[in-house]
Amino acid sequence: MDKKRKDNKGRILHNGEVQLADGKYRYKYVDETGKERFLYSWRLLRHDPMLQEKKKTLSLRELERQVEADAFDHIVTNGGNITVLELVEKYIMTKTGVRTTTKAGYRTVINHLKKDTFGRKRIDTVRISDAKVWLIGLQKNEGKSFSTLHSMRGVLRPAFQMAVDDDLLRKNPFSFQLIEVLVNDSVRREAISREEERKILDFVKNDIHFKRYYEGIYILFKTGLRISEFCGLTVSDIDLKGHKLFVDHQLHKRGGYYIEKTKTESGNRIIPMTKEVEKCFVKILKNRQPPNPEPMVDGKVGFLYFDKNGSICYNLHWEHYFKHIVEKYNSIYKVQLPKITPHVCRHTYCSNMAKSGMNPKTLQYLMGHSDISVTLNVYTHVNFDDAKAEINKLSANNYEEIGINTKV
Repeated sequence: MDKKRKDNKGRILHNGEVQLADGKYRYKYVDETGKERFLYSWRLLRHDPMLQEKKKTLSLRELERQVEADAFDHIVTNGGNITVLELVEKYIMTKTGVRTTTKAGYRTVINHLKKDTFGRKRIDTVRISDAKVWLIGLQKNEGKSFSTLHSMRGVLRPAFQMAVDDDLLRKNPFSFQLIEVLVNDSVRREAISREEERKILDFVKNDIHFKRYYEGIYILFKTGLRISEFCGLTVSDIDLKGHKLFVDHQLHKRGGYYIEKTKTESGNRIIPMTKEVEKCFVKILKNRQPPNPEPMVDGKVGFLYFDKNGSICYNLHWEHYFKHIVEKYNSIYKVQLPKITPHVCRHTYCSNMAKSGMNPKTLQYLMGHSDISVTLNVYTHVNFDDAKAEINKLSANNYEEIGINTKV
């Protein structure tokens, strides 16, 4: 009869288990490739006390159960020996047909992981706590913004999910809510009030230097166009006879100029022009001074605005224009304007239309949103004054219905 092997506490050891001379337990097994592998722990069972000077880890039997469960579920040993960087690179290879700006975001993550020791970690060694600590460190120690880390996590989470789907991992270590881990230092781009909109438009219209941009700024406030859509407009996109605007592309610049489709399929739209917006386009076309020959970008020609060097104005031009306009205004007047950008114009337009009672589906179409929740939740800014005005209006209507004169 075979003698049962026991540990120094007299407990019977299973096949593959052994207690070493220093007291540590070892388990030997063969993985799915036929290779011998070993597990180690200072404890045999979960309830065994941990040596004070040793780092707390799972017991040997707990580690064994993990291996057995992984084998049953066909989870590959050691995550296939793939590093975080290799996993992200593989994930990006599966993402074909993405936008140029998305590709740039991928490159940013790859470049960071190449320099960061986290990128060299084997994927099966990354725990949820490791992912959290890494992101917290990037925000606290490297000054990465919440927005930047949100974008990075937006690549890492689906990459690790791919590893789960491929049976390389059991759990996704990035499947947590970012807001519960990081400080959200993002500055919310608020819509400005109608009074602030009037002030900046009046100021630009009458300023000797900035008045050349008045029509463009008015159009941004009154159409809700994305700045890249506005910069991409060409003469042929403006139908003055039909009083409409064709929006089906955007202008960007990264290294050089390039044309890209609108942000979503819903971004392709025809926008009706008001008389005031139409007058602005007429003036822009009249004053348009393109270089000779006119620049062509991916087959598009006839852009509306050019800088002093004859280059097509793109989003950064307009960001600078708004910055200098607000700075000059605030240097003159005691009541200051908040930060205003082309995107604030878009927020403001959407908010104003919603407050005016526009049908949400109509507003969704005009904004070019694929999901109406974006229209309602992201761009519509309602404050106490708006709520108060709405309640007063409803109260007045109710009083009129029952014959009470509220104007006495």
